[in-house]
Amino acid sequence: MIRVFDNLESISQAAAEIFVEAASEAIAARGRFSVALSGGSAPHRLHEILASESFREQVNWKSVHAFWGDERCVPPDDLRSNFRMARETLLNHVPIPAENIHAVHGELNPSQAAAQYESELKKYFGVEQPVFDLIFLGMGDNAHTASLFPHTPVLNEKEKWVADVYVKELDMYRVTFTAPLINQADQIVFLVSGVDKAHALHEVIEGAYHPQEVPAQLIRHPLWLVDQAASHKLAEPAETELAD
Repeated sequence: MIRVFDNLESISQAAAEIFVEAASEAIAARGRFSVALSGGSAPHRLHEILASESFREQVNWKSVHAFWGDERCVPPDDLRSNFRMARETLLNHVPIPAENIHAVHGELNPSQAAAQYESELKKYFGVEQPVFDLIFLGMGDNAHTASLFPHTPVLNEKEKWVADVYVKELDMYRVTFTAPLINQADQIVFLVSGVDKAHALHEVIEGAYHPQEVPAQLIRHPLWLVDQAASHKLAEPAETELAD
């Protein structure tokens, strides 16, 4: 489904409402809420809204477990760290227990960091297949999502839950959830804003299926929260909802 909003502020408000509802349902059903946060620029405002008084009080943060769909292979205090961004915009402002924050150890060797994070997921989820209650994703202007970049080996991964990947154009190693892991989530929500994403969004949703070139196509049945600038190249699909 695609929901089209006026701007990033409206996207962020809708995403915060989804977070609150998903948390309430998961905690009522299973006693805990497992969410994977996204890096990039789009989640900043979402985090600020969740940390605001009106939203913060709607969530039982003691039962929230925060993970990351991907991470740069940098120390946790590095300005490029997704964990650092989430810590400064959200986690430092809500009463989530420290043991419920499951960060990628980006300061480790990339393959070691990926293996460690997969081990942590296996410990958390047990012997069952990992099923997150909610995964937030962003998308780059080259249609990458998490750290699933075009023409990288991780796009072909079928067995691992977490993998390391070298992104040549950025000259950086990253750790990422694989597409099979993401696709097992109960709910997957893309946050996409800005005219620079319009071509990629069109290719993902309406283009031919070429996931090696358009990796976000690997993600099945997500909810797209997009603004008008990002969606302007799309046809008007029946399921699009224009939201204030």
